[in-house]
Amino acid sequence: MIADNDLATIFAALMAFSVLMYAILDGYDLGVGMLLPMGNENHRDQMIASIGPFWDANETWLVLAVGLLLIAFPAAHNIILKELYLPTAIMLVGLILRGVAFDFRAKVAQGRKRTWDYLFKIGSFTAAASQGFMLGAYVVGFQEGWFATLFSLLSALGVTMAYSLIGAAWLIMKSEDQLQLKAVRWSRNAGRFCLVGIIAVCIANPLVNSFVLERWTQLPWAFFIASIPAVCFMLFVIGDQVLKRLPLQDDAGCWLPFVMTLILFTFCFAGLAISFYPYVVPGELTIWQAASAPESLRFMLYGALVVIPCIFAYTVFAYRVFWGKVAELRYY
Repeated sequence: MIADNDLATIFAALMAFSVLMYAILDGYDLGVGMLLPMGNENHRDQMIASIGPFWDANETWLVLAVGLLLIAFPAAHNIILKELYLPTAIMLVGLILRGVAFDFRAKVAQGRKRTWDYLFKIGSFTAAASQGFMLGAYVVGFQEGWFATLFSLLSALGVTMAYSLIGAAWLIMKSEDQLQLKAVRWSRNAGRFCLVGIIAVCIANPLVNSFVLERWTQLPWAFFIASIPAVCFMLFVIGDQVLKRLPLQDDAGCWLPFVMTLILFTFCFAGLAISFYPYVVPGELTIWQAASAPESLRFMLYGALVVIPCIFAYTVFAYRVFWGKVAELRYY
């Protein structure tokens, strides 16, 4: 029998896993959308084709994360959604715009296709920037004032660059020739902005959250927390050297940038999760204070243990089926 306190921890871990999966999977397809080169229709078609089988299903992880927040931590859901109502609405507009543009670009007259590509790009920017702004607001504990707003805007820029980085890394792995060379250049440029963003979060987080400062300076957490920026910096340095040498003969190592970016995302997310644990609303509500009744959590856990593995299995299957380099985009 699972203890009542452990139920809240399990659901927090499931929600964290869902958020990380969303950031990685929908992050790269948002990044691809933001990188669309409006002066080259052939490259735009190839980039759209690279995410075509996956982009819509990737958003399932966002729905799952929000659903887990609602059913497992309803008190936190009320506070977070109230504080982030406007950026959440803007994010949804961006995601809807992406979906409409993706379908319409295939159905309109050739002369109007570029307009819908622009809208797909704008929708990608809108969704990514909104998520970054929400992350910044969450990190500063939903504080108000010029510092909190400025930090949230910086976070919005950082997340768009992070998504551009993983989107470019995806294109390096999925494309060839001139598009791949462009993706290498995009990846190097986005990586530099991401490094600045990570440094900014590392500086601001302990300054605005006293419990984060305490966590970062307490043993044994301090050793693990200190290793995260060190590993991230090492990944940026090694990644930049790898990108300088791409593409290699027979396209060897084209997968390395994406894997390194995936590790980077995982470490950054782990750093944030450890910094705020056990708070689900920074400095206000812990996961145990916000959790639903143990009887409800225990009942919902059975469903979660069926649904989440099914979603994960489907995701793995889809990527296995559509693995390999992108082919020319065709609509039948």
